[in-house]
Amino acid sequence: MSQTPRQSAERSVPTSADVARLAGVSRATVSYVLNNTSSVRISEPTRRRVREAAEELGYVPHAAARSLRAGHTRMVLLPASASSVGPLYLQFFNELQWALRRLDYTVVQYGSLGLDGDEAARAWAELRPVAVVSLGEVGLTPQGVDILKRSGAKAVITLAPRRVAGAHSLVMDQSEVGGCAVAHLIQRGRRSIGVVMPSEPGLEHFAEPRFEGARRAAAGTGARIVPLAMAYDEKSANDLAAGWAGLGLDAVYAYNDEYAMLLMRALQDAGIEVPGRTAVVGADDLLLGRLLRPRLSTVHIDMVTGQLLAELVDRTVRDPNGEPETRDLMGARAVHRESS
Repeated sequence: MSQTPRQSAERSVPTSADVARLAGVSRATVSYVLNNTSSVRISEPTRRRVREAAEELGYVPHAAARSLRAGHTRMVLLPASASSVGPLYLQFFNELQWALRRLDYTVVQYGSLGLDGDEAARAWAELRPVAVVSLGEVGLTPQGVDILKRSGAKAVITLAPRRVAGAHSLVMDQSEVGGCAVAHLIQRGRRSIGVVMPSEPGLEHFAEPRFEGARRAAAGTGARIVPLAMAYDEKSANDLAAGWAGLGLDAVYAYNDEYAMLLMRALQDAGIEVPGRTAVVGADDLLLGRLLRPRLSTVHIDMVTGQLLAELVDRTVRDPNGEPETRDLMGARAVHRESS
C-alpha cells in the first residue's frame, strides 16, 4: 500500500547506525568508507556492502557533523556576482568550480547583494568555509580577512584591482584593458574617442578602472576621451546612436564585445559607417565578434586558468601559514580587425 504524504514526511531519517546494522559492520567502518578515509585498510567487498546499504536506505552523510569531527569544512565560498560579468569570466569561474570539485571541495555561491566590507566577511564566516575566493565586488579589508581566518578559513583569496593585506591577491588590472583599446584607436589615427560606461549596477568595478586606463593612454596625445552612459539593451544603444552626430566622435571603446556588438548594430542602423565615420573596439575576444561584418576589433584578455586558482586554494588550505602571494591574474593585448 502506498504511503500518504503525512506518512512519508514522518519517516525517520536514516543514520549511520542503520547503515552499519544493514551492512553488518561497525559505525566506524561506515564512517571510514563513506568519507573515503585512506589511512584505514578496508576490503573492497566490505566497502561495496557499506555503499549498497547506504544507497538502499537513502543515507547521506551529515556535512555539519563531519565538519565538527574534522575541525573544518571542505567548503569553498564564492560570493555570487551581483551583475553579469560576461562569457569570459563565466567560463573562468565554471572552470574554477569544476577544478575545486575534482579536488574534493564543495563550492558554495553566496548571494552577497547589499553586503560590503567587514559585514560581508562576518556573514561568510558564519558558514565556516575552509576557503573564500572573493571576486572583488565586495571591498574586503584586512580586518575582514582576519575575521575569516579567526573563523577557521585557511585560505582567503581576493580577485581585485589591488592587493588586500593578509590575503592571497590575484590582481585584475582592468585599467590595462581600457588602455590597450584606446592606445590601439590612437595608433589608427582616431582622436575623439568615446568610452562606454555600462549603466548596470556592479559593472562599475570593471568599467571605472577601464575608463581610467583609457584616459592614461590618451594623456599627452591630444586625443579626447568622452564617457558614454549606456545600458545593455537596444533602446539605450539606439538612443546613443541617434545623437552620435552631435558628439563629434570618430571612435568608441565599448567596454566589452557584447556592448560593442550592440552599439555597432545601432550605429549602422542610424547610417553611421563603421569604421569609416566611427571605429569600434570591444574587449574579451568573443567568437561572435569574428563573425560580424565588419569583424569586431577587440582586446584579448589572457587570464590565469581556473585550474591554477583551484590549485592555489588547495595549496593554501594544506599550508595556511605560508606567506600570502600576489600575482597578476590577467594580461591584455589589442586585436585589430575590420571595425577599427
